[in-house]
Amino acid sequence: MPAPLIKPREGFADAYQAAIGAAFVAAKDAVEELTVTVTREGLVEACRIARDKFGYQQLMEIAGVDYPERPERFEVNYHLLSVTHNHRFRIKVTTDEDTPVPSVTSLWPVAGWLEREVFDLYGVTFAGNADLRRILTDYGFEGYPLRKDFPQTGYVELRYSEAEKRVVYEPVELPQDFRNFDFLMPWEGPEYRLPGDEKAVPQAPGAPSPAPAPSAPNVAAKAPPATPKTTDTPAKTGAGAKANKAAAKKTKTAPKGKKS
Repeated sequence: MPAPLIKPREGFADAYQAAIGAAFVAAKDAVEELTVTVTREGLVEACRIARDKFGYQQLMEIAGVDYPERPERFEVNYHLLSVTHNHRFRIKVTTDEDTPVPSVTSLWPVAGWLEREVFDLYGVTFAGNADLRRILTDYGFEGYPLRKDFPQTGYVELRYSEAEKRVVYEPVELPQDFRNFDFLMPWEGPEYRLPGDEKAVPQAPGAPSPAPAPSAPNVAAKAPPATPKTTDTPAKTGAGAKANKAAAKKTKTAPKGKKS
């Protein structure tokens, strides 16, 4: 059996439950990860005890989860890391659309950015966060994209307008280019031709219309001569006395040929 990714910290769950007291709601150890659910009112103190008493120095992440069928549909999960004990665990609180969760920015300043992300994507508000603005979507964005009931398509879309130098909202337009489906198999061949298919048909030079490809002339292969051609005398090569005499008339420096 392979070693667990996060080694259990012996006795931590019971000791932490006793330390946070009435803030404790439930504890669950599944898939080698410990999750402790606490009340909203006791969240900040539970995080402080985890940091100061049990050595969980770092807040690694704040993650939201949406369960629309629950009365308190949102879960906010705080992932903590102990560098000294090489251990991680999760603190969880639940809330609804209207009830804010206490901010933990007084314990970890990095929580300001993480809480803004959960607010932007889920709509969970954090009491005590001095800069609770959208961080991933535009400031004028409507809705919360990671809620399960957020529409997947339709309504409006946003883009940056170079003319207005700002993000603008426009009705969604879904272009339907090349949407004439014929439901033919690829090997049956469609009746339409997409851009680029004309390259598969030979083209006439300088014209866009299809034309038959030019064919090369047929050349009949000839057999080589039966015997190699040779020259036996200088006369057959064009050299000799006659050639030298003719060359002497053109230039005085031509060599004199011997009489044969």
